[in-house]
Amino acid sequence: MLEIISAEYAGGYRLRLCFSNGDEGTVDLTDSLWGPVFEPLRDTATFERFEVSPVLHTIRWENDADLAPEYLYEKMVEQRDGPERRARSSTMAG
Repeated sequence: MLEIISAEYAGGYRLRLCFSNGDEGTVDLTDSLWGPVFEPLRDTATFERFEVSPVLHTIRWENDADLAPEYLYEKMVEQRDGPERRARSSTMAG
């Protein structure tokens, strides 16, 4: 089971996360903040007030909004590896 070990605010809608598998990185959640429970988090002052829940093992905001650690991990890896993966794909295609 993937868990978030630590998290820190990284500006805007970004979080620096450390996962139980030892991987870490920054995730930008700008495009994840839609729907009634996440709309209040569009205020960065509210967004930056989160905790790592000892029960859920993921980040949780004061309005009880949370995102699954697996979702956060996949998004982090996609954002980190996306440009590199696209560059490899276009090199192979050409």
